Order: sequence, then C-alpha cells, then structure tokens
Amino acid sequence: MLKGIDPILTADMLYVLKAMGHGDDLLLCDRNHPAATLAAKTTHGKLITLFGADLARTAEAVLSVFPLDTFVEEPVMRMKVVGNPEQLVPIHHTMQAIINKAEGRPIAMGAYERFDFYDAAAKSFAIVQTSDPGPYGCFIFRKGVI
Repeated sequence: MLKGIDPILTADMLYVLKAMGHGDDLLLCDRNHPAATLAAKTTHGKLITLFGADLARTAEAVLSVFPLDTFVEEPVMRMKVVGNPEQLVPIHHTMQAIINKAEGRPIAMGAYERFDFYDAAAKSFAIVQTSDPGPYGCFIFRKGVI
C-alpha cells in the first residue's frame, strides 16, 4: 500500500499511467466494450481490468494522478449514441462532472461515432475495462503534462 495513492490504482494501472507520455490516450470503458479485442492492438497490448469498480470511481482514481492534455480542445472523447448522436446518457453527465472537478475548470468533451471510436481506441496506449454496466460508458483520456 502506498500513501496518497488511491487503492483502486493497481500496480498494472500505475505502471501504465507512468509509462504513458504526453499526448498518449487511455481508454476507460464499461463491460460491454470489445476491450480485449482492441487492447491487443494498443501500445500496451494487454487489457487492464478493474472489475468491481465502475467508471465514475475509476475515472476519479485515474484523474487523481493523470493530467489531461491542455494542448487540445477536447482532451476527453466519448462514444456517440447509435441512432441518436446528440443524445447524452447519464454516464456522460457523470463523467463531465468528474473531469471538470479533477481539472478545476470546465473541460470540453468530444465525441466519435461508434466505429470511429473503436478505431481511436485501438490506437490508444492502453485500455482499462471496468464492471460498469453501461451503456455508452466509453471514454478516451489524452494525457497532458504536469
């Protein structure tokens, strides 16, 4: 156990967060996402699972040590709802509040269509799958600098 580090951040998670550089992407997703398939294509190459944790709890823990990129307009991306791309589901509102609180200011969140999101996810540094039931609980966080 480490002082000051959220206990939800496993050794694997801490390794990945530390290994990432500025501009690298981290995907946090729900249990419905094809995470294992896409994780094989990422830089890390292995899926990280945090079963027993939902997206909100995971995002709070990650953002306690992970700076969001300030050099891009939308350092967080979400998946659009299929058939209704303007719709926001409850997890979108929850995540918006979490990222705003973590950064101490409003943060713009962008959105990708489903298959564009999958393409971006496969280019991420790593994928973290939670036990969140979803739906549309898929977020890509771009790492910034301290």
